[in-house]
Amino acid sequence: MTESKPTARARLAPAGFLFLAITSLGWGFNWPVTKYLLGELPPLTLRGVTGVIGALLLAGLALMRGQGLAVAEGQWPRLVLAAVLNVTCWMVLMAFALLYLPASEATLIAYTMPVWASLLAWPVLGERPTVLRTIALVMAFAGLASIMGGNGFGASVAKLPGILMALGGAIGFALGTVLAKRLPIKLPPITAAAWQIGIGCLPIATVGLLIETTHLEKVTPIGWALLFYSTVVQFCIAYVSWFAALARLPASVAAIGTMAVPVIGVVASAIALSEPLGPGQIAALVLTLAAVVLATRS
Repeated sequence: MTESKPTARARLAPAGFLFLAITSLGWGFNWPVTKYLLGELPPLTLRGVTGVIGALLLAGLALMRGQGLAVAEGQWPRLVLAAVLNVTCWMVLMAFALLYLPASEATLIAYTMPVWASLLAWPVLGERPTVLRTIALVMAFAGLASIMGGNGFGASVAKLPGILMALGGAIGFALGTVLAKRLPIKLPPITAAAWQIGIGCLPIATVGLLIETTHLEKVTPIGWALLFYSTVVQFCIAYVSWFAALARLPASVAAIGTMAVPVIGVVASAIALSEPLGPGQIAALVLTLAAVVLATRS
């Protein structure tokens, strides 16, 4: 008993909360950043190329830390499956969703992931839905209703493709998260992230470069600065900070801490992109966060 107390204190080290804050800021600000960049670059090229560069930077960091990049033969199918669900589907669907939705609303839909994960845990892991998970699902749908009904029926129909794509990305990521518990990837965290992002983004970048027309000469200085942010800060600094936070905090604390991401995304989008932040968006934010709290605590 006397040996467990220092360990508990170490896992709640202040540095863990600092790393968690860096992660939340990095991921939260990236939503309005991506929305802005989609006005200057096509979606597949933007998401694919930045992802591949980010994966290479993470791979270099893994080698610098002595983690290595070797993958055991039996891990490849799991790694590819995780990359498809957590990266490819997520990147493609969320990029196109942002063409139809304000960044704030796409952020809120994206962060319903824990709700879908709690439901998918039933068929995949045999975890039956609890009363709290059922309430979480109802609140998540109420949040979606607030998003759809905020600006009238016509606006809701126009946003429907974006809502469906954002939901698809969130559910795909949730499925990848649940399957990771059943089929864990036995790799160091940064190495696993580098491989997943690289494998997931390479086909996106390839297709984008082949079928999309990119005018780099039209990218503004602000656009280049935001490209640096999306590549280095979002993929590298935020990911490394996330793993550093997980090493210092209980997973439940870290997971609940990431709920700052949609708050930052919504507020930053309202300020930087002049997106609406009215009663509908605020109601959706409150309902989504409440749903995520219930899902993660059940």
